[in-house]
Amino acid sequence: MNRPPLPPFTPETAAQKARLAEDAWNSRDPRIVALAYTPDSQWRNRTDFIEGRPRIIAFLTRKWSREQEYRLIKEVWGFRENRMAVRFAYEWHDAGGQWFRSYGNELWEFDEAGLMRRRIASINDLAIAPGDRLFHWPQGRRPDDHPGLSDLGL
Repeated sequence: MNRPPLPPFTPETAAQKARLAEDAWNSRDPRIVALAYTPDSQWRNRTDFIEGRPRIIAFLTRKWSREQEYRLIKEVWGFRENRMAVRFAYEWHDAGGQWFRSYGNELWEFDEAGLMRRRIASINDLAIAPGDRLFHWPQGRRPDDHPGLSDLGL
């Protein structure tokens, strides 16, 4: 199964790959997200070490039960051949209504079919007031005319 765009990446295909990942994550559907990863994909997400699609699905199910009204923006930081560095920010609130903006960086490695076989994520959470939110689109895909991270000064 191929998952275009395929490596080696160009500036255009790297940006497309990051946007497709952003769109999938903004769906908040763990099964859709998991299809972008190899069946034995290896993750490090904060302090969690995860391997394989079933564990990715379980992890994301738990994540989005805690991180409510999740909205994400990703931006390519750099790339080479089959690897990418991506920075991101997402906003969400907890069950008590406290809003957060989470900032992070991901390192991605893809196989020849364009599936991600390794994802290493470092993430920090910042509590924010509701009035400090910047991601206001309806739940789901970020509109094409919504500013990206650089445009927002993030």
